[in-house]
Amino acid sequence: MSAETRQVAKDSQHMAELTAAAMFASDAVTRGLDMQIAQVAEGTATLSMLIKPNMLNGHKTCHGGYLFTLADSAFAFACNSRNHVTVAAGCSIEFLSPGREGDVITATATEQSLTGRTGIYDARLTNQHGQIIALFRGKSHRLNAEVVPGLVLQENAVSNELVHSHPS
Repeated sequence: MSAETRQVAKDSQHMAELTAAAMFASDAVTRGLDMQIAQVAEGTATLSMLIKPNMLNGHKTCHGGYLFTLADSAFAFACNSRNHVTVAAGCSIEFLSPGREGDVITATATEQSLTGRTGIYDARLTNQHGQIIALFRGKSHRLNAEVVPGLVLQENAVSNELVHSHPS
């Protein structure tokens, strides 16, 4: 890729923000459920979602699939924050309290471990009162691709330019 088409992130926070913006733009599920990204940084992300009437099950509580989807989206934004395409290898969730119509549920996913291509992330889902609704754990696997092709950290761009500017 030429230097003209390369995009440079000034630091890891900027990298996470640029990656999240690109992911959000192409993530029809996250946008379709009106999820909001409250925060993203290297290895972590916080998303929120309003529980609407069409998200309620037969008990008039939030269907677990919607809560799982919110947690999974927070997990996705956290584990892709370094601009490496990363997918779920497995996930589990424990439902602790019901979500109710009108609740704003917030999922904060945080990296617990990252070794090689595998990561472990935990997400905590809470309502607007701080009550824990669910706990989620996801295992990630990094692929050989970039979320934003050509996006590099400034420090890597500078060192790469130095290496390529000297004749061999």
